[in-house]
Amino acid sequence: MIRKPDCLEHVVMGINGQFPGPTIRAEVGDILDIALTNKLFNGTASISQCAINPGETYHYRFTVDRICQRDKTNRFHYDGEFNLLLSDLWHTSSHEQEVGLSTKPLKWIGEPQTLLINGRGQFNCSLASKFINTTLPQCHLKGDEECAPQILDVEPNKTYRIRIASTTSLAALNLAISNHKLVVVEVDGNYVTPFAVDDMDIYSGESYSVLLHTNQNPNKNYWLSIGVRGRKPNTPQGLAILNYKTISALIFPTSPPPITPLWNDFEHSKAFTKKIIAKMGTPQPPEHSDHYHIFNPPVNPNATIGNGVYMFNLNEVVDVILQNANQLIGNGSEIHPWHLHGHDFWVLGYGEGKFKSGDVKKFNFTQAPLRNTAVIFPYGWTALRFKADNPGVWAFHCHIEPHLHMGMGVVFAEGVHKVGKIPREALTCGLTGKKLIENGRY
Repeated sequence: MIRKPDCLEHVVMGINGQFPGPTIRAEVGDILDIALTNKLFNGTASISQCAINPGETYHYRFTVDRICQRDKTNRFHYDGEFNLLLSDLWHTSSHEQEVGLSTKPLKWIGEPQTLLINGRGQFNCSLASKFINTTLPQCHLKGDEECAPQILDVEPNKTYRIRIASTTSLAALNLAISNHKLVVVEVDGNYVTPFAVDDMDIYSGESYSVLLHTNQNPNKNYWLSIGVRGRKPNTPQGLAILNYKTISALIFPTSPPPITPLWNDFEHSKAFTKKIIAKMGTPQPPEHSDHYHIFNPPVNPNATIGNGVYMFNLNEVVDVILQNANQLIGNGSEIHPWHLHGHDFWVLGYGEGKFKSGDVKKFNFTQAPLRNTAVIFPYGWTALRFKADNPGVWAFHCHIEPHLHMGMGVVFAEGVHKVGKIPREALTCGLTGKKLIENGRY
């Protein structure tokens, strides 16, 4: 599709002729049957399925078991809701980026050109040029352009739920709304003990729900900003507008956007992350694990050694220690958000430096939050625990796309003897299937 998400024309990937794709609305207990006819390629290729090739149709059928539409249990009150999809945009194609990552010497993809909020951003102008240090001219948009800012229309003295998801390929983001507190109530589809913040970090693959109380001056509009964290930024903030309906949405805010914390202020990031604890009533992790795995940096710089498939019996309790270290070059430890398919896991704790056996004493077994994406900070570790109770083959990987492309991911094959009979040809397209067949599992 040809679109102008940041005021310049690009080829983008759309669904049903829309960019971003259409929203599927469901409630807990609904059964969804989705027929995907593909013109590109899709699927968790060569892991839990073969790739969906161009022109093929694949049926997804599943029962919704997560919080979607308004929560009927009335855990908290809100008067309305908004959805925010955060993403980053390059002016080079995905194919060109992949080729660069696969060449010798490697050609890094660089920083994104634009940050998008619900598929909208601005590259060649700034919504807030008079407030910030930029050479970009002020944007003059009518409001009906594809790159016009997202407007969140609110009424004074109300409470709104904002559902936020990050689908960035690279950027970790910080989100804030001028003069307004955000109360975090849900993370990755699981309720947490509510806490209020001025701003929040959100990494690729994560989702949050926050409550916003519109208790500020109703005769003004306010900026919603996203800015790059964890990497030295070379991308302007993405901006949207919180519009109090008492005035026109065309009236821009009269003060500067929120200042994104310094990109390498990791203490700020850690402080936010450690505030996330489980809400009372959340299932607690099992006390003991059957498997203990430490992901250490590779001794051999050839990181392709090994097949990366871990086999678990059904209902085993698995501990994963994500250990961050230097890259093969010095001073190169980065933030990595790790995402597990097919499961939630308990986040037992975070720590500095190399993980030691004595660090187990620091684990949080009483209020460990359930998540499906967890971050490891530079030169630190993150401890996870999950129960292998979902028979299948699941990817576990860094959600930063170029890192995954370069091999930062493994596969968990669990309880595969409980998976129904699958045609051999449906498995042999990938490493996992070949390993299962070699072991006589199929």
